[in-house]
Amino acid sequence: MAFLNDDFLLTTDVAKKLFHEFAEDQPIIDYHCHLEPKEIYENKNYENISQIWINEGLYGDHYKWRLERDHGVPESLITGDGDDYEKFVAWAQTLNNALGSPLYEWSHLELRRFFGITKRLDASTAKEIWDKANRQLATKSFTPRALIAKSNVQVVVTTDPPESDLKYHALLAKENLAFQVLPGMRPDDAFDIVSEDYAEYLKRLGAAADIKIDSFKSLCDALAQRAQFFTDHGGKIADLGLNSYYYAKAAEDELERIFKKGAGNETLEDMEVSKFTTALVEMMMRLSQKHDWVLQFHVNVARSQNKPMFDKIGPNTGFDSVGTQADLTEQVRQLFYDAQIKGILPKTILYSLNPNDWMAVATMLGNFQEGSVQKMHLGAAWWFNDTRDGMEQQMKLYANVGMFPNFLGMLTDSRSFLSYPRHEYFRRILCDVIGQWVSRGQAPEDFEYLGDIVKRISYGNARDYFGFFDN
Repeated sequence: MAFLNDDFLLTTDVAKKLFHEFAEDQPIIDYHCHLEPKEIYENKNYENISQIWINEGLYGDHYKWRLERDHGVPESLITGDGDDYEKFVAWAQTLNNALGSPLYEWSHLELRRFFGITKRLDASTAKEIWDKANRQLATKSFTPRALIAKSNVQVVVTTDPPESDLKYHALLAKENLAFQVLPGMRPDDAFDIVSEDYAEYLKRLGAAADIKIDSFKSLCDALAQRAQFFTDHGGKIADLGLNSYYYAKAAEDELERIFKKGAGNETLEDMEVSKFTTALVEMMMRLSQKHDWVLQFHVNVARSQNKPMFDKIGPNTGFDSVGTQADLTEQVRQLFYDAQIKGILPKTILYSLNPNDWMAVATMLGNFQEGSVQKMHLGAAWWFNDTRDGMEQQMKLYANVGMFPNFLGMLTDSRSFLSYPRHEYFRRILCDVIGQWVSRGQAPEDFEYLGDIVKRISYGNARDYFGFFDN
């Protein structure tokens, strides 16, 4: 089979038919990404492919950066101020040694889908590809908006701190776009009570909400005000990066004491942090239920593991890994159990970066399904798991313990306007998994039936679950 031909990843005739006739042309709902709304609004052309492909956005593509460090590329050509062409050549040399990595397939797929470049990228072709891509990047067909529209994207949900003024979302809402750009509230800094800068953060959040935050109650009031603000700007999602989590209850007076210590930069015990975190999570549950939001949890992540590099270039730069909290699912189960008793459990998506959690998470979530179709979801194979093997493993697990046709499908979780072929990659794997079932007699060769399921997982389920087009 030729590299990345029309049928790559599709190993049966059924899979090929399902992909080409039912999945390939479905629109995209990108319900979790890290694109910058400012860049979408300003809609400026990028000067070269390094800027859009390697160093694009606030942080750049840390997927690529990790591989480059593996290959011995100096940091000046990764996150430093090195020449853009030299950075591109360094990536070309790295990619040539990354056979088997999903980035090897994704990167070449992006060159094909956006630029029509079918040559393999390595040091010998870097200059030719650099020139061809850059000529196209200078045209109107390669602005951020054009790239989103070309990818058949209907909704982009960005990741925004609660103190954001959502200026660019408001401006974009006035534009005649072929897609929606909606905010997703990510209040991680409000949870980070052990940060040395926590008091300064509370001032920023308080200024945005026009509330003086001097107590736990006023913190909750400020987050409630911001949730309403996000809803007024079309927001339908909140997202919590809990990383690790331990369930712990606390009375109101105890939460106030913990808040005072944290705001005063006093040392907190682990149990105090857990009590504060649990109370804030419950607050976000109440707000999500009130506004009919979907609450996403990203858990079991070990972030910023290289302290010198964190101090030098900050977070989200490629120094994160899979978390290993063994009892995390049990801790979250206690949270959901108590939330259900209180009547505050909203629609929920739970992502764990550790695939060892998936069976426990999927079966735990099944205990809390109620009131709507698939209220509780195991999140898509994410980050280190959005590989062919990871996606296929998770799809089969989902089918074994739940309702696979209700699966919400793929998200980019990306900072790049060129990342949308990841949806194509996911859909090919989806169709191949179903094709395998048909070839073994586990599913009927009924294309009307199977095609409808493929369309739902590719697009329809996310459209309906989040309610992006509800009045």
